[in-house]
Amino acid sequence: MAREPLIVGNWKMHCTRAEAQALVAGLTPLILDSPGRGIIVAPPFTALETIARTTMGTPIQLAAQNLHWESKGAFTGEISAAMLRDMGCAAVIIGHSERRQYFGDTDDGVNRKIGAALNHDLQPIVCVGETLEQRQADETNSHIERQLRGGFADLGADEVARCVVAYEPIWAIGTGHTATPAQAQEVHAHIRAVMSTLATADIANGLRILYGGSVKADNIDGLMAQDDVDGALVGGASLQAEQFARIVKFE
Repeated sequence: MAREPLIVGNWKMHCTRAEAQALVAGLTPLILDSPGRGIIVAPPFTALETIARTTMGTPIQLAAQNLHWESKGAFTGEISAAMLRDMGCAAVIIGHSERRQYFGDTDDGVNRKIGAALNHDLQPIVCVGETLEQRQADETNSHIERQLRGGFADLGADEVARCVVAYEPIWAIGTGHTATPAQAQEVHAHIRAVMSTLATADIANGLRILYGGSVKADNIDGLMAQDDVDGALVGGASLQAEQFARIVKFE
């Protein structure tokens, strides 16, 4: 089954509104001739509305980096799915390893956030991944399966079909170490097999699974040559217009 490649830039806690606008202004002309590829940027909350205006009429879609599962209430410092839709978001990153490590995101919380996103027509980009210690202990597959089963618990097959999964080995995020294409393929194939049990084989075959972890212009081609790697969740390189454009234009 043909799956449209998807490249997502996660800007994390970088860019003022002016810096974000300048980044997109530099990126846009570089990616206009990239048909058949989904392109998403995820600025910080403060720049979402600015980037929504800046990307209007371009192939670039907008995502948020997190959300709360409740629609409203006394949750100081949080943001709802409805608020993200109101700012022009089409997608939201859920369960990023930094959210899990520093802010206590759990598989149950990820599950609630997926539900909230889907209820407001936001595409969830659901992150899973193992630590170096888990990989060395040969626990990669079992750990990721627990994350998937917890995160997608009680969701219908049609809901799973509306999601994207991102595999991000924690030991490769921001470290300069990237999983080899073969390592990425092995885990992506495992993710697809698990997702077939959570939905159907057809839905799993159509599900886009992204790789994230020190993705750069010089390693994207090898990653994208793998059968089950359908795109990338890009961190630091997405803050450089030319490098991100090269990732979008992988060969």
